[in-house]
Amino acid sequence: MNHMPKISHSVLRSWWNSQSRINAADLTFPLFISEDENAYEAIPSMPDIIRVGVNRLCEYLSPLIQMGLRSVLLFGVLNSADAKDKTGSPADDPEGPVMKAVVLLKELFPELLICCDVCLCEYTSHGHCGILNNDGTINNAASITRISKVACAYAKAGAHVVAPSDMMDNRINAIKCSLMAMGDSKTCIMSYSSKFSSSMYGPFRDACKSGPQFGDRKTYQLPLGSSQLGLLTTERDVKEGADIIMVKPGMFYADVLHALKANHPNHLLAVYQVSGEYVMLHDYATKSGNFKSIVCESLFSLKRAGADILISYFTPIVLKWLSENGGVLAP
Repeated sequence: MNHMPKISHSVLRSWWNSQSRINAADLTFPLFISEDENAYEAIPSMPDIIRVGVNRLCEYLSPLIQMGLRSVLLFGVLNSADAKDKTGSPADDPEGPVMKAVVLLKELFPELLICCDVCLCEYTSHGHCGILNNDGTINNAASITRISKVACAYAKAGAHVVAPSDMMDNRINAIKCSLMAMGDSKTCIMSYSSKFSSSMYGPFRDACKSGPQFGDRKTYQLPLGSSQLGLLTTERDVKEGADIIMVKPGMFYADVLHALKANHPNHLLAVYQVSGEYVMLHDYATKSGNFKSIVCESLFSLKRAGADILISYFTPIVLKWLSENGGVLAP
């Protein structure tokens, strides 16, 4: 399927102009949106990161917007396991946390690029990323139908970017076709195209309350020793119409990041510096007394490997450094 990448938002256009230096538009801040509308709660496993309810979003984000925040990536958090079900129906509930947050953020911060993670694990009773067969295996056909429905709901609510992170086969094509069927020609698809079955996701699963209730995700996330599969799954997603491709995690997979940029120089490439990486770096950087240098070196390494877009929990502190340094950080 031939298509032109979506450039309907100023941040998307700035990503196409990405250079080796870091500026505010390179950064995307992952946000955990709680179903408790007044939540403003610390996450014990992730220092300086909170779960926030929609009623506190303006309070939380306004200082970051003033420092230049341009892009967020939204994840929903349900506090009660009883609210979850086998198909993840709360994911696209109009009264759910992400749907409410999209509508509010569009109103509060019209220039902010709103990206929505599209997955079911936060909302399913079993904690897996798709719909399951009776024997506990993934039902791929049912999963991509459900995931494309969720993506379209986020797009209708006003999301600029939908970001499927489930790793189901052919979900990019399913989302693309669903968006086209509803006449949507603007929403960008950012595919988690090379997402590895990593040990670095633990703090995130605590934050989102999304750990699998049985088994693991190794049958649909990529084996950590296979760069070839990362290249293959990305090639698949590019052919199906992904506008942006991604490597997750970041530093441990810089070889994949570099190879993907070489193979797909005409695609924007994102990297997700995941929760485990964040916690390790935060701990060492804090103890070393050299916090800024260590954090910046980690991000420069990802840019050097080929990333155009940095999805990082360090975004707030990097924005502060940028505001103190004329808007640009360089090695």
